[in-house]
Amino acid sequence: MEVTNLYGQFCPVSMASEIICTRWTPLVLRELLCGSARFNDIRRGVPKMSPTLLSKRLKELELAGVIRSVEGPGGKAEYRLTQAGEELRPLIVGIGSWGQRWVESRLSLRNLDPSLLMWDIRRNFEPVPRPADRCTVQFQYHDAGDQLQDWWLVVESDDIDLCKFDPGFDVDVLIASDLRSMTAVWMGLAKLSEELESGRITIDGAPTLTNQVQDWLKLSIFANEPRKVS
Repeated sequence: MEVTNLYGQFCPVSMASEIICTRWTPLVLRELLCGSARFNDIRRGVPKMSPTLLSKRLKELELAGVIRSVEGPGGKAEYRLTQAGEELRPLIVGIGSWGQRWVESRLSLRNLDPSLLMWDIRRNFEPVPRPADRCTVQFQYHDAGDQLQDWWLVVESDDIDLCKFDPGFDVDVLIASDLRSMTAVWMGLAKLSEELESGRITIDGAPTLTNQVQDWLKLSIFANEPRKVS
């Protein structure tokens, strides 16, 4: 594994930083470690990153031996972590855990991003048991602007699809919220029960199904980290 040593130091911290500390690279690694393999799926986790820069970062990681490109189903390229890439898992997770413990929560809630929030929710959505028929859950963020206000999770017997545009199915459950409230719940900074009681989040649908959806709606992997700051 060869790198260009811009820092000019022999220290392994310096050498590793050349690979993993460039802008956006830790977030690209986060997506890969969370299971995203295709270019478009990785990009859904970093929606504010340009496709050109994402392509550049993936090539850099491949040249560094952190990932490798393989042919996936349908002949589409997919990215797989090498052993070197997989060994970054505790480091990337550790950065997230540190941020959850020590970064002041009001700062994190300034960076509201419905695209990332919904991609994370879809990634951790656990419909167990799976419904016998298709179940469509609509999320509506009234303060997110026209283009980012409505999202749909379509739960099938073998897949969960996140749609930014109306998939055309009847909505079984409607979850309405302001973006801050849902993000706070997702990050473990607020409890869903309290947000429902306050009316900041509402869930409408058949009672049995709405209760199931609340169980399916999991939290961020960092939500249970004990916070050191309020």
